[in-house]
Amino acid sequence: MDILTLDDFDLKGKTVLLRVDLNVPIDHDTKEILGEYRIEEAAITIKALNSAKIVVISHQGRVGRKDFVGMNNHAKVLEKYCGKKVKYVQDVIGASAIEEIKNMNDDDIIMLDNLRLCAEENYEFSLEDSAKTIMVKRLAGLFDLFVLDSFPSAHRTHPSLVGFAQVLPTCAGKLIEKEVMQLQKILDVAKGPYTIVLGGSKVGDRLMAIKKLIDNKRADHILLTGIIANVFMRAQGRIKFPLNIKREDEHVANAHALIGEHPDIFSTPVDVAVNNNGSRTEIDVRDLQNDDEIFDVGQKTIEHYGKTISGSGTVFISGPAGYFEKDDFKTGTKALLEYVANSMATTIVSGGHLTTALKKYELSDKVDHISTAGGALVRYIAGEELPMIKSLEESAIKYRSK
Repeated sequence: MDILTLDDFDLKGKTVLLRVDLNVPIDHDTKEILGEYRIEEAAITIKALNSAKIVVISHQGRVGRKDFVGMNNHAKVLEKYCGKKVKYVQDVIGASAIEEIKNMNDDDIIMLDNLRLCAEENYEFSLEDSAKTIMVKRLAGLFDLFVLDSFPSAHRTHPSLVGFAQVLPTCAGKLIEKEVMQLQKILDVAKGPYTIVLGGSKVGDRLMAIKKLIDNKRADHILLTGIIANVFMRAQGRIKFPLNIKREDEHVANAHALIGEHPDIFSTPVDVAVNNNGSRTEIDVRDLQNDDEIFDVGQKTIEHYGKTISGSGTVFISGPAGYFEKDDFKTGTKALLEYVANSMATTIVSGGHLTTALKKYELSDKVDHISTAGGALVRYIAGEELPMIKSLEESAIKYRSK
């Protein structure tokens, strides 16, 4: 991979647009930040941008969801890790944001508001069309350099991720530089059997990643938890009622096809923990009722998955097993992370929620690689070309040819 890094530029006095991924777990009731790992990582690149004027941009959550909030608290947390003032600007591409950027002094840091407040940032574009968006046209002329340090979003083509790279000199931040180097070293020595433990709620991304992992011989065992497990159990006929999720019929059909093609690869829960008036009740999957809320995997499933993890050569785990933020339902996530941490395998833990859990349970020093990325990391391991990496490579070619 031939890309530019911060070492390729004289940063003094330059105005730098820094795209990071500060999409962190948010308390649905208080809107407080529950995990700071991604914010802490972003501070490493900011500290390396010596004497530059730094404008930090990120998204948080999705429109309509409970974690879709402004970036005010993110700025406060980032300030703690940077050790200097981070000014929050309650605007993204309007007159206020533009004025604040124009009035910056060397070593100033400002953070713009949630990028997804802009309609364009809720869609994905081709690399060429992303440069034609209003967001890019309004802001690009204010900057000397674009720094991409958002590996968790590397598989996306939103304007803020690939658009600026088409019109500005663009380099990788410290997180992407470190992430790709470490991952390549790990993948060079990884050996089978390969066990993939997948949880979380992004079903479409997970289904696509599963197929790529299997096709590229990176998945001998796939252990499913979370909503993606429910989809597969629905496809197996073990859950007999609707899940009430978006694109359910499509997802279930895709899961059914994967099971049919690779019947020996997938493992789904045999028991689950349901929400019983706020408390944990474990039941066999066959006893599930239409109104049961599945919040975690059960003990029998944990033990079965644990044996597979313990016998693996390489283990990749992404996405929590359940609603681990609640004490009664942390069991699956905590136990599976412990199995991973205590295994003799090469181990990779990925995603904002899991990295938060890993720190919470004091297991971080027992795994080989911790990544803030989720879906992007799955696709990278599967051998897929990521749009963000492609943008960085193309920018390096353009910059060096001048």
